[in-house]
Amino acid sequence: MRQPPPGRRLLGLAGLALGPVLVLVVFFVVPVVGMLGLGLRPEGRFDIGAVLDVLSRPRTGRVVWFTAWSAAVATTASVVLGLPAAYALSRLDFPGRRLIRALLLVPFVLPTVVVGVAFGELLGESGPLARISGGQGLVGTPVAIIAGLTFFNVAVVIRTVGASWESLDRRTGEAAAALGASPARVFWTVTLPALRPSIVSAASVVFLFCATSFGVVLTLGGVRYSSVETEIYLLTTNLLDLPAAAALSILQLLAVLALLGLAARLRVGAQASPGREVVRPQPISRSDLVPVAATGLLLVLIAAPVGALVAGSLRVADGGWGLANYRGLDEAESGQALLVPVTEALGTSLRTAVDATWMSLLLGGLVAVVVTQRSRGRTEQRVRGVLDGLFMLPLGVSAVTLGFGFLITLDEPPLNLRDSPLLVPIAQALVALPLVVRTLAPVLGSIDDRQRQAAASLGAGPLRVLATVDLPIVWKPFVAAAGFAFAVSLGEFGATSFLARDEHPTLPVVIFALIGRPGAANYGMALAASVVLAATTAAVMLAVERLRVPSVGGF
Repeated sequence: MRQPPPGRRLLGLAGLALGPVLVLVVFFVVPVVGMLGLGLRPEGRFDIGAVLDVLSRPRTGRVVWFTAWSAAVATTASVVLGLPAAYALSRLDFPGRRLIRALLLVPFVLPTVVVGVAFGELLGESGPLARISGGQGLVGTPVAIIAGLTFFNVAVVIRTVGASWESLDRRTGEAAAALGASPARVFWTVTLPALRPSIVSAASVVFLFCATSFGVVLTLGGVRYSSVETEIYLLTTNLLDLPAAAALSILQLLAVLALLGLAARLRVGAQASPGREVVRPQPISRSDLVPVAATGLLLVLIAAPVGALVAGSLRVADGGWGLANYRGLDEAESGQALLVPVTEALGTSLRTAVDATWMSLLLGGLVAVVVTQRSRGRTEQRVRGVLDGLFMLPLGVSAVTLGFGFLITLDEPPLNLRDSPLLVPIAQALVALPLVVRTLAPVLGSIDDRQRQAAASLGAGPLRVLATVDLPIVWKPFVAAAGFAFAVSLGEFGATSFLARDEHPTLPVVIFALIGRPGAANYGMALAASVVLAATTAAVMLAVERLRVPSVGGF
């Protein structure tokens, strides 16, 4: 088929990308620039000295150092714990394998506030592991923070490396073994080099998620330990020090952009294309007992905080057991931290997540189509690469910065959305956007253009080509992207904590309000509400896992 000239292709690319770019500019670039501008120009002029003063503060150095080393330790722990499970779940066949794989992937979509509350119950002074610290508990220590970050991100390693491992050709390792190589030598000389791109890609993404974590650090760090993300929140809300918050936001953005660049360079080698053959899992042999045992241990470690959370929610004030905390979710009294019942907050969260999901799918689907079309020249390839990086930017900006930016920039005509019910869904859709793009883009990119051309040459119109060629391949990842976007939106806390109105709070905001108020009744309700939110997101994740999408775009 005759190809259109390069100029026309670039015009078509620009037309297709115009809508998503305008949405990103209005609802992301403008709020973030507005927030940074307010902080960096408090008196109407840019003061570089104020920025340098913030970056040279001793506390800033401590916060940046803690963010870096805690993220590095949590990343290392995630890789060490995730690799054996990735092998066992992708290469071995045993009863319950699919269920275990789904359960190990659930923590990735659990709301960060829920993870923090769960580890607070497990590691607190009255928790089952309090004896480790002499009865004082580990909440407010780096151990609790790193444990929460590892719990949250080990699924990224399992999913990313497992997707590569299950499509790894066995014959290369078998040939090395036939030549006398031991299993350990086969792993170090054959398997590990083949998996290195996916391992490094997973590690870079895990480090990114750990370094930008908000809810886990906020609930487990106490008053002593703070990451860059939580420090931006405290500077903005408690101290009203916008110049300092803006300086840290810029520092965080630059660091995350560097990590995104590294992950993008490694993603090509790390992803298992949907078109690649998946090797059939083999029965367990004696040499596989160690990774199988490690997978079982990881399952226990994942279940421990969840079990402590459920047990705590069933413990009532008199020391007995019952459902009083759950019955209290349907009440709102003056003595509690709530203006609305928790059940009403859950309804608000569900409605908001539905709106955020269709917004992120519409925008993310268009972006995925734009960045995965075959390029016919270096210029077109560079344009698509720039657009791909542009729509990953929400990963590199603090959700706190985005939420506060919404308040100060979208409060006057022509976009006066400060009191609009769409404000929270738009913010949550932007947070979920990179995940949607990274889920759909690999699948769209794997479709051979020759299939479309063959269908068109046989007389099929554009809609019929879409229905007969693209749709059979894309529909499962599309539904999976919807599930991930829904789960992420349901638990989003950073931006929502600024934007949710008091009369219509989301459930993560309610949980954080409950654990911040004294009283056993408030804390018990926080535990019960966390169980409800965790169960909802877990149900979505288990349904998505049944679709068996090869990987979440490298996440």
